[in-house]
Formats: sequence, structure tokens, C-alpha cells
Amino acid sequence: MADHRTFDGKKLIIASHNAGKIREIGELLAPFGVEVMSAGDMGVEEPEETGLTFIDNAILKAKVSAEATDLPALADDSGLSVTALGGAPGIYSARWAGNPRDFNMAMERVHSELGDNPDRSAKFVCALALAWPDGHVEVFEGTVEGDITWPQRGEKGFGYDPIFQPKGHEISFAEMEPAKKHEMSHRADAFKQLVERCF
Repeated sequence: MADHRTFDGKKLIIASHNAGKIREIGELLAPFGVEVMSAGDMGVEEPEETGLTFIDNAILKAKVSAEATDLPALADDSGLSVTALGGAPGIYSARWAGNPRDFNMAMERVHSELGDNPDRSAKFVCALALAWPDGHVEVFEGTVEGDITWPQRGEKGFGYDPIFQPKGHEISFAEMEPAKKHEMSHRADAFKQLVERCF
């Protein structure tokens, strides 16, 4: 790995069209005085996610946005990995929700595929890639362990949060105050690494 590069700009493209994700990343970067813009607002098309891992897809999305806007771009590829489902939905977490996204349907599918399997363990994985227009990329991966819970609980999160109960907690991510979730989430874990290395 080449020398780590520090982010010293004021503007950063978030290579995402997911409003929940953009808001969460914007909040995490607020202390650094970075102005965050989404790839969607800049007219960048979402690339086909052809990678085989979260990291592959994050790099792909970050590079496309950095090249298209000539600004550094941060992409996150994250999802839910359920042990008993062989890591599914994994990189297909968003695709399980269909288009337009219906995460209720996706959560129903996780629940029905698990059936009465006693192994409810799961983790959220977040890969972050920070790409510069010259092609330099920094990559980080964070995880948070937990269990699949049913029925869905809570209104605060997005995606699969209502069926994910983090280890050591009695409530789902969607029942948790956002600030509390930010402290311990897979995204927070990856972000901490990103901030330590690049900010």
C-alpha cells in the first residue's frame, strides 16, 4: 500500500444516491468542515456494481464519481451479512429490496430464508473507498456484529436496521437514537479508520 494520503480539500462527493446514507455520512464528516455533495446532485449516474466484495464495489463507485466530477469522492458499499444464509444478502443487500427500494420486502425475505434456523448471527459490513481524481484510493472496512430479530422493531433507521440487534443490546438499530447508532455502527467503525488516516 502506498503512503496514506490526507484529505485536505473542502468539497467531497459522496458517491451515493441513497438519501439516508448521504445524511449519515454528512453528519459523520460535519466536524471537519467538509462540504458534502451527492453524486446524484452532481448528475453522476450510478455505475453498475460488478465487484465481488464490498470493497470492490466501493472502489468502483468512488472512482467513477471522482473522475466524473474532478473532485475527491467517498463511496460506501455496505450491507447485511447473515451467517446462516452463507453471508447473504451481502453485496446484494440493496438488490434484495428491488427497485424502487422496498426494504420491508427484503427483511421478509431474510426472515423467510432463515426459517427456524437457530443461528441468528449476522453482521453489518461497511467498506469505504476515498478516491481522488488522479486515481489514488484509500480503503477501509468496518463491521458490527449482532443477531437477526423478528418481527421488525423501530422507526429510526433505514435499510435492514429494524431486524438487526447489535451484540450487547436489547434493541434493534432502528429503535436506537441515531447518535448512539453512529457511535457503534459498521459505518462508524470504517469512518473512524478513515478519519484517523485521512483527516
